[in-house]
Amino acid sequence: MFRDITTLLQDPIGLRNTIEKIVARYRNEKIDKVVGIESRGFIIAAPVAYALGAGFVPVRKQGKLPSATIGCDYQLEYGHDRVEIHVDAVNENDRVLLIDDLIATGGTMEAALKLMLDMKAEVIECCFVINLPTVGGAERLQKQGYKLYSLCSFEE
Repeated sequence: MFRDITTLLQDPIGLRNTIEKIVARYRNEKIDKVVGIESRGFIIAAPVAYALGAGFVPVRKQGKLPSATIGCDYQLEYGHDRVEIHVDAVNENDRVLLIDDLIATGGTMEAALKLMLDMKAEVIECCFVINLPTVGGAERLQKQGYKLYSLCSFEE
């Protein structure tokens, strides 16, 4: 079964509640940058950044950003891909929150986390609207020492 947040995004109350719950969790964390993962992660991360008084930083697929970038390759179930970030988007010691719509295998988030390590940022947490725990991505990232939070989980 394919899981997606587009129906949530269409519902004004559901969207508002989603943003408010995430903001409430991080309100006192002094977040410098909220990093959104392409593409539905942008939709959640941008209003969260605004509400927290933080900057918004996109992590995009290869070749989509206009300025100088650094990137990280990662494995997909059916091949490989690459994500990139502007070289000046995150500063050393920035307190960073990473957001994506859902976590399945965790490959995209793991690549984004590697970029944050390269940039010497302090990752506060990885936040998702949906966790698909039976796919194993959340558990894999937690075993690497990352803190994760999701609003809901769906067993496949």
